[in-house]
Amino acid sequence: MDLTGITANWSYPTAIRFGPGRIAELPDACAAAGITKPLLVTDAGLAKLDITARAMALLEKAGLSPGLFADVQPNPVESNVTAGVAALRAGNHDGVVAFGGGSGLDTGKLVAFMNGQTRPVWDFEDIGDWWTRANPDGILPIVAVPTTAGTGSEVGRAGVVTDEATHTKKVIFHPQMMPKVVICDPQLTVGMPPAITAGTGMDAFAHCLEAYCSLGYHPMADGIAVEGMRLVFENLPKAYADGSDLEARAHMMSAAAMGATAFQKGLGAIHSLSHPVGALYNTHHGMTNAVFMPYVLAFNRPAIEARIARLAAYLGLSANFDAFERAVLDLRTRIGVPHGLADLGVDGDKADTIAAMAIVDPTAGGNPVPLTGEAARRLFDAALAGDIGLAK
Repeated sequence: MDLTGITANWSYPTAIRFGPGRIAELPDACAAAGITKPLLVTDAGLAKLDITARAMALLEKAGLSPGLFADVQPNPVESNVTAGVAALRAGNHDGVVAFGGGSGLDTGKLVAFMNGQTRPVWDFEDIGDWWTRANPDGILPIVAVPTTAGTGSEVGRAGVVTDEATHTKKVIFHPQMMPKVVICDPQLTVGMPPAITAGTGMDAFAHCLEAYCSLGYHPMADGIAVEGMRLVFENLPKAYADGSDLEARAHMMSAAAMGATAFQKGLGAIHSLSHPVGALYNTHHGMTNAVFMPYVLAFNRPAIEARIARLAAYLGLSANFDAFERAVLDLRTRIGVPHGLADLGVDGDKADTIAAMAIVDPTAGGNPVPLTGEAARRLFDAALAGDIGLAK
């Protein structure tokens, strides 16, 4: 297979080295970012895999004396970040290689950011201009290496971390959390099992869809989101069915970065409901987004019908909302997404708490239909029952 057509260097929204085999450039990427002694931050599961060992070997061979920090949960918590900063300082590291899926990438970025701070991480939540509270001098450079194709955190200026005291997911933002260099090597995603392929892929799709539907004027983000959705529709079923399909894996890796680039415009109720469910039930974020998706679509229909009709036409569907909704439901079925929350181990015991948390989540404000407490509860109940009609 000739894969030269999917190898490129991009400078948007940061320096990206995209293509199969480009993990070999990790030492050079560190040099370009000004890192001479990196701390590689990843999650506990990934730390045991060969791809992580190979990345460490590349750094060691180049004489960069890397450290490894892997005390990271699938849904990272503050204590993971605190322990990472301690490891960073103990090893006298001057930069971070954030390596993995969303948990490793977000934690790595937060470790590099918090190295220079004396205030609690919660003081830098993505609210108004809170990011200006940070001392930028001690923020260390980051090289990001995604090993999944979902969150797109490799091209983002924020990280998500759970406050263990309140069981609330918080978005921490600072412009200098944008990695200096990104290596997008689709070969690193070949080992992902089908369920993770599905969940991360639907996370990328949710980012594109909610960015496209969110409030505000941002045609650049809209254009990126629309093409990102096309890539997911065409390639996620292929990657799910055949994990060794490198071309499909590459297109999904592009879609993930596109979703994160687009959602600077905003997100919406899919994410604002998914965040508390993930924090309280420890569900996979992307799969939770996938479950909520058709219910939120139905709820938002009065405000987005014309936009969705244009999107459907671009995707080669009949130019109407119903055709797009059917396509989403079909995609979910083809890749094994559960139709309701109960299949994720979620019950109704915390429904009121989830609704209350959803309406104050920072992503709620971008939803095209105002998300009230009553509406959030109705959406949760609909997704729990597996009945889209209840969401309308």
